[in-house]
Amino acid sequence: MSALPLQALAPAKINLGLRIGPLAPDGRHALVSVMQSISLADELRLEWARAGSDEVLCPGVEGPVERNLAALALASFRAERGWDAPPLRLTIAKRVPVAAGLGGGSADAAAVLRLLAAAADAEDDRLLALAAALGSDVPAQLRPGRWLATGGGELLEELPAPAPFGVLVAPLAQPLSTAEVYAEADRLGHPRSTEELAHYREALGAALAGGAALPPAELLVNDLESAARSLCPAIDESLARVRESDADAALVSGSGPTVLGLFAGADGARRAECAAAALRDQSGPAPLAAVPVAAAFGTPGALLSQFRNSA
Repeated sequence: MSALPLQALAPAKINLGLRIGPLAPDGRHALVSVMQSISLADELRLEWARAGSDEVLCPGVEGPVERNLAALALASFRAERGWDAPPLRLTIAKRVPVAAGLGGGSADAAAVLRLLAAAADAEDDRLLALAAALGSDVPAQLRPGRWLATGGGELLEELPAPAPFGVLVAPLAQPLSTAEVYAEADRLGHPRSTEELAHYREALGAALAGGAALPPAELLVNDLESAARSLCPAIDESLARVRESDADAALVSGSGPTVLGLFAGADGARRAECAAAALRDQSGPAPLAAVPVAAAFGTPGALLSQFRNSA
């Protein structure tokens, strides 16, 4: 067993293309998406609890702790492995907006699994099954980077690291429930056929097989965008502002309501930072800039500082 405390970063994800299919028997939609980890990240710390049972602390986030995906990940790891280590305390410093289409809760759950595997010296393929049981976004965040995800999110193909690009992240104050957005997409009749998903997967994978920063515009689409806009009309104004920032592409992130501006090229990170600065005088949550990150960014360790420079 590794010494505690251990810390890890839990990077948010963005979807560089997202198509959804019909509802599967397990209650999830089939999907095809490229999930890209970015440098916007929560910070997690795992240490021994003083007494009692496992505890999860997430200051500033409302709702019952037992429903937190990070807490479910901890309980699932113990149950699946019969791991009887002493009580643990997990503390999460939230940086990724909640219910924002950035996979923050899923990122935390994935980071918990990484931390527990490191603490228990138990890295193996069973982590992927645990991740898949927790949610569609968790498997691709188990090892940060760029993944082509299919099925219910559990079928993964690792894609090459991308050429440089910057990301403008423009959150909104109104949260959106992922379940409600999917339900609205169903109501609007958006789910694709199995054949459409297969063609999209092939095209998206081919477009990014050489490490391109972004897929072409015709593939950089989000089937949940119109549903999110239907539930949160403020997204329209945010999209207009981001388009005016000279972004190469603007789209809703996952189930929203966060809007992304994507800036390709070696100067993409600088352009994203300039755009974020220009938009910070607007009302609502402050926009920020991020860049893509790889697996090393989320590796558990004793000090977080060693990972902040690995973006």
